[in-house]
Amino acid sequence: MNLLLFIAALVISIVVVRIGAVAFNLTGLEWRIAKFQALSCFSWTGFTTRESELVLASPLRRKIATYLIVLGHAGIVAMVATFANSLRPNIYLDKFSIPFLPAMFPSRLLPWINLAVITLAVYLVFRVFSGARIGEKLTEFLRGHLIRKEIVKPAAFEELFLAPGGYGISHLEVAKGSPLAEKTLLETGLGESGVLVLTLERDNQTIATPPPDTRIIPGDRLTCFGKLQTMRKQIYSES
Repeated sequence: MNLLLFIAALVISIVVVRIGAVAFNLTGLEWRIAKFQALSCFSWTGFTTRESELVLASPLRRKIATYLIVLGHAGIVAMVATFANSLRPNIYLDKFSIPFLPAMFPSRLLPWINLAVITLAVYLVFRVFSGARIGEKLTEFLRGHLIRKEIVKPAAFEELFLAPGGYGISHLEVAKGSPLAEKTLLETGLGESGVLVLTLERDNQTIATPPPDTRIIPGDRLTCFGKLQTMRKQIYSES
């Protein structure tokens, strides 16, 4: 039973980390950063990198990180407890009642057998969940569920890099109703806010450093450099 509980706790922990990664990604974090920061929060690693500052810069991300830290505490305690109990020499005798096992192996070897079984189980679980096909299906299922339930609303921007002083690089996707839509770059006031538009992507074409009279239309993707907080306010209001 302890072995099954350990495996269950491991699977649940992996799913929780994936949920956190998807939630971070929906708030605008690049997927690679989102996965790493979700694992850092859950495992209490707490890497003090510039990428972690992207989490602290958003109230919604701080809330997601808090949930991951709390759940990580419970998950780690559960796995440590069940792992320790799984190494007890009499686990097979008490829980599984395999009559021939004591005759085949001395009792002093049973903890090592249990450890081998746990190692194999961990390996198989990680192989299953790290597979591209299952990982993608799980990610898309969780993403769809979070969006349908409106637990996390997808952001209109994706933050890729954070520099000192709160500056960074972001991808901004212009949607219908966006305050940037149907305006020229000069009219948007991005330049006055200290935001530099590096590229504009439209119809599979990329315009480098578009001129101020370039009109922005829905569907355009802008790569911008500036203060991330300023860019967030330009695109949407965080809740």
